[in-house]
Formats: sequence, structure tokens, C-alpha cells
Amino acid sequence: MVTIKELQTEELFGPGQRTCAGCGASIIARITLKSLKRPVIVINSTGCLEVATTIFPNTAWHVPWVHGLFENASAIASGIEAYLKSANGGLESDIIVFGGDGGTFDIGLQALSGALERKHDFVYICYDNEAYMNTGVQRSSATPEGAWTTTTPVGKDAAGKSGEKKDLIAFALAHHVDYVATASIAYWGDYITKVQKAADVRGPSLLHVISPCPLGWRFKTEQTIQMAKLAVQSHYFPLYEVEKGRYKLNMNPHQYPLDDFLKMQGRFSHLFQPENAQELKTLKDQVDQHWSRIQELCQGKQPGW
Repeated sequence: MVTIKELQTEELFGPGQRTCAGCGASIIARITLKSLKRPVIVINSTGCLEVATTIFPNTAWHVPWVHGLFENASAIASGIEAYLKSANGGLESDIIVFGGDGGTFDIGLQALSGALERKHDFVYICYDNEAYMNTGVQRSSATPEGAWTTTTPVGKDAAGKSGEKKDLIAFALAHHVDYVATASIAYWGDYITKVQKAADVRGPSLLHVISPCPLGWRFKTEQTIQMAKLAVQSHYFPLYEVEKGRYKLNMNPHQYPLDDFLKMQGRFSHLFQPENAQELKTLKDQVDQHWSRIQELCQGKQPGW
């Protein structure tokens, strides 16, 4: 694992950005750019990170940066990568794509799939705040079971979002990508190591990073890192990596009570009402099942490729 002394001292991200206080995505962007060893080109799909960091006439990005739409950031990265290889005979820069869960799990999924299948050489980083926060906290396919959003309201006939969160890592692995991983900004050493591993891969790689959002998750702004830490410790968001099909668990924490983690977030407060007990149980069962499945995969029972 890397140390802080190995990071770039130059600030390649910020100031000049207007993300919300406690924004997880801005922390992800800053740490990512400090982790890379080569020049970098950033493609940023529409979302919180894009709109809040490039409000004319300001920009937070001190690297070459391209705004892609929700649906085509991976296609832009593919074109840049193909041109640079053709013009230079190889890549002299790291190509990084930042996309939120809306632009990754949903609208941008087709372009991402094509880029992964064609094996374009870039790193895709999904900052996952589990809803469309930029446009008003609407549900995405990354929104967990039972969560309140403005399009999954809570009332006598509804208890938040219905349906399990999509598995982004499994989606990427369906394309036989050599390196994918989950990460949390609370464990920055682990995250930096994964960024550098992903950048060193020849071909595509993907990082799925939990990005707590005070606005949409409804917690205090000073609790962002705590939320990112407890997401891991409660088994809500396991930390693991997959290299050439082989799973490795990066942290096996003593479980922090999942109920206590959920109670810190206003988006889940309704689940602790007696009438929503079954919905709470469904969410907790999903978390337990996902954790158990990841543990089994990390025990070396899979052949890899």
C-alpha cells in the first residue's frame, strides 16, 4: 500500500469548484489525480462532479478535461485512446473517466459496455452516491432497496425504492476486464493503490467507489468520511478487487451494526417504523447475501482467466 509521501504535491483538482460541503465525489477526484504517476486526460460525464467544477468562467481541473454527456463519456475516452495510439504509437497519458451512478449504471451503460468489450485502455471511475443527485435526488439502478428519493417517495402505499441495487462489478467482469475493484474514500491508502493498479493495466479497468452524499443521503456534512467508513464496516459496501477473474477481499472488518449505519441516514428513517419492518428486513437480507457471496468468491474457488 502506498504512503502519503509518494503522492503528487501539485494540486491538479481545485480550487474553483462548487460542490456541496461534504461532497464525496470531489474527494474522489482530488485523491485520484494525486495518485497518478503519468500525465492524465480526464473525461467527465454529466453529473454533480461535472457541473459543480466547471461553472464558467472557472474550472477546478488543471489537466486536459473533456465534458461528455451522460451517455457517451466512455465513447469519448475510446476515441481519444484510439487517436493517441495511432498518432504516438502508444499511450503517454493515463485516460480517466469519471461518471456518477446515473451516468454509469443507467444512461452510460451501453457506451461503457462497448468500450470494455473493445478493450480500450482507460480507467473508468464510478463515484456512486446511489441516486441522481445532480438533478434532484431521483432513483437510479444504484439506489438500494427501501431508500427514499424524490421518485421513490414514502407514504402509506410505498416504503421507498423497490428492487435490489445493480451489481456494477459483475457487469464489468462479464466483459473479462483484467482489473476491477470497489473502494471507499475512508480508506485512502487502499483507494490510491487501486487507482495505480488500474492505471497500470493494459486495457480497460473499472473502480466502483462509494461516494456519500449529505444532500441525498440526509446526513450532516461533517460525517462524509465516517459514512464512507461505516459503509464498509457494516458490510453494506464490501472492499474487494478482481484481477483476471480472481477475487481478493481487501478488508474483513468486525461488523458494525447495519441498523446503526442506516439510522444515520434520513433516506432510511422510515424503515424503522413498524409498518416498514418487512422492507427493512429485505434490505438487510440483500446486504447479508451480497457479503456472503463476495466472501465465497474471495476464498479462491473461482478459476480466473
